[in-house]
Amino acid sequence: MSTSSAFNRRAFLGSAAALGAATLALPALGQEIDPATGAPVATGPAPQHNISSFRGQDWRPHFPNLTNGAILCDLTSRAVHFWSEDGNTYRVYPSSIPVSEDLVRTGRTEIIRKVDGPSWAPTPAMRERNPDWPEFVPPGPDNPMGTHALWLTWQYYRIHGTHDTRKIGRKSSNGCIGLYNEHIAELYNFTKLGTQVLVL
Repeated sequence: MSTSSAFNRRAFLGSAAALGAATLALPALGQEIDPATGAPVATGPAPQHNISSFRGQDWRPHFPNLTNGAILCDLTSRAVHFWSEDGNTYRVYPSSIPVSEDLVRTGRTEIIRKVDGPSWAPTPAMRERNPDWPEFVPPGPDNPMGTHALWLTWQYYRIHGTHDTRKIGRKSSNGCIGLYNEHIAELYNFTKLGTQVLVL
């Protein structure tokens, strides 16, 4: 896949999300968007198990109100939805999800900490599975949490960025929800401590 293809896909996702489209069809890897029609155009064989499609959602079936804003992490469609407290801002971002069911946690939580330039340390369970992993990684291009991170009330669970854009749209995390760095930076700026989060 060419760099321009990846850029065009991300640019399409960001602009479509900004418009709050009710339904978004995302190209699989190996496809581009026809600027005239907005439809995916095949440019070669597409890998399996990546983004296929996701749709806009309404917050009302998921949250009683929008106090402090709301984030819905939809594991089925591999998308993160955000609504501002005043209801005027809606965004939807493609995401990575946990690699296996035993790493998945669902339910209600909230943002309790926001970090610009997070460091990373593997959890004890991660170290047990991968003893060669480093004990600590400082902020920077080698950090698996990307440029920004949102801490949840659940220990070790985060919504964060990634420098490895191949992970987005895939089952590729150890439990966290991953976003493109440009998307987590935007979400970071939209959210506040106490923003509601629902993972389902």
